[in-house]
Amino acid sequence: MSSKAAILNKIKQNKPEFVSELPDLSVLGSDQFDVLEKYKTTLKSIGGDFVEVSGIEEVKAYIKNNYALEKRIITTIPELSEIASLDWENDDPHSLQDVELTIIKGHFGVAENSAIWVTDEILGQRAAPFIAQYLSIIVDKNTIIPTMHQAYEKIGNQDYGFGTFIAGPSKTADIEQSLVLGAHGARGLVVFLVD
Repeated sequence: MSSKAAILNKIKQNKPEFVSELPDLSVLGSDQFDVLEKYKTTLKSIGGDFVEVSGIEEVKAYIKNNYALEKRIITTIPELSEIASLDWENDDPHSLQDVELTIIKGHFGVAENSAIWVTDEILGQRAAPFIAQYLSIIVDKNTIIPTMHQAYEKIGNQDYGFGTFIAGPSKTADIEQSLVLGAHGARGLVVFLVD
């Protein structure tokens, strides 16, 4: 018998017992931490920021006070049309290269890693949140769930063409630990947590 066959034979003899059911992950969750506080703390720790607002008017005020309105700002949210362009969704993604700020809504957030689930239904153009210099996402604070396990349960049977989790601004570091923000996406992220 060859050494390869001997190794494979030993593996077959020591194969673990087959388990037909996955473990119950429902024990993971909000009883371990305050979901909203965990979300905010995690977002800050990965370089993002949050602003708690009671509605769209406070979002407008924040954007007017913190971004240059003469630069290109785009959104998929009709209520923000006085400060951002709505007529870009069918444009070639390359035409978005000069976007300073993209403002979108998120479906829900995940506390453990501060990710926000977005799909093509609310993005307008898939490239929009990744090509802009800065990104703002509006999410209802009551939709934040504790863990990614619960997030995957929530999206598991949904029908969407494109979906992704966005967490924090884009960043990368090399072996010398030089941190670069905006290498693969937005240089900054502000999440508006709406009551």
